[in-house]
Amino acid sequence: MITLNSNFLKLQKNYLFVDIAQRVAKYKSENPDAPVIRLGIGDVTRPLAPAVIEALHKAVDEQAKSETFRGYGPEQGYDFLRQAIVDNVFQPRGVEIGIDEIFINDGAKSDTGNFGDILGRDNTVLITDPVYPVYIDSNVMAGRAGDFADGRWSNIAYAPCTAENNFTPALPTKAPDMIYLCYPNNPTGTVLRRQELQKWVDYALANDALILYDAAYAAYIRHDDVPRSIYEIPGAKKCAVEFHSYSKTAGFTGLRCGFTVVPKDVVARTATGEKVQLNPLWNRRQCTKFNGTPYVVQRAAAAIYTPEGKRQVQETIDYYMENARIMREALTEKGLKVFGGEDAPYIWFRVPEGMTSWEYWEELLHKYNIVSTPGVGFGPSGEGYIRLTAFGTREDCVEAMRRLREG
Repeated sequence: MITLNSNFLKLQKNYLFVDIAQRVAKYKSENPDAPVIRLGIGDVTRPLAPAVIEALHKAVDEQAKSETFRGYGPEQGYDFLRQAIVDNVFQPRGVEIGIDEIFINDGAKSDTGNFGDILGRDNTVLITDPVYPVYIDSNVMAGRAGDFADGRWSNIAYAPCTAENNFTPALPTKAPDMIYLCYPNNPTGTVLRRQELQKWVDYALANDALILYDAAYAAYIRHDDVPRSIYEIPGAKKCAVEFHSYSKTAGFTGLRCGFTVVPKDVVARTATGEKVQLNPLWNRRQCTKFNGTPYVVQRAAAAIYTPEGKRQVQETIDYYMENARIMREALTEKGLKVFGGEDAPYIWFRVPEGMTSWEYWEELLHKYNIVSTPGVGFGPSGEGYIRLTAFGTREDCVEAMRRLREG
């Protein structure tokens, strides 16, 4: 008799954003003329940079000629993109990363969810709270999370990040094996300064733990004392795997591309205590279960590192960060306590006193026709907050804030 992975039955209802989409669809069906503005899910609205489009066209034309046609590519990614990442992302910041430590993927979400494939099921997990749902759900699927009760998983340690601790997670008293950090943070839009991140690296090294570091929003950092990569921190190459995405950096939400860095110095132990490098294990996993990112997409990604590509991508990032500024000011004027939006494209704010996240989410939709994301959907410490994204159009952003000001 065929049986299933019963851990999937433990997953809580729908994926958060599916739940939101269903609620919005119901509202739209009941109010078809409602001028709904979507500032919830973090999809982008600006078109791809001209340099990216040009690279895509050129790569497609190459596929039409036998002498330049590309079929199966290397599962790890083409060297032209991996070298561009080394030269433009890491070397300018004084970080030495080899191209064989870089793995091109189809977006950071896939690898943050899949990296646990090469890690033991019995590893203990720590997540900052609130948190991107994929970190939790992928460990539920793998059987590491335990049971769900009162908004928490029994085998997962939570490091609360709230206004009361300035959104800076405290080091745990009991050492976990796997530590998920996302900075700039999704959903709160807050960051860890260099000295705070050093504490986590030191802690991981001292306790033989692995940091899974999501740097998907590093391109939005504005302040010099905020690291763009965990590898700027001494010792991190021995204890951290880093995930990057082009989705928000360059508008690749439809193209799907990113990369994961697995330094050769990062190891895990066997049941008998033997140290084993994670880099070749991840390579083996990818060669077995991933067929590589399309050639044309990788050519498009490489184009963002050309002089014109850098300039065009930065213009788009500046556009979204101006949206963030507009929202921060409007929400503050309305008397709400606002966080994020300075080094990240996310705005995180407290709901009015006496309301829950979902209650204010409903008010924003029904009274103002604005779609947001309820903070509690990101974890128990997200209760009482709302997340807005800066990825809408300028017109929608301005109009949404006008409604809130005048409402």
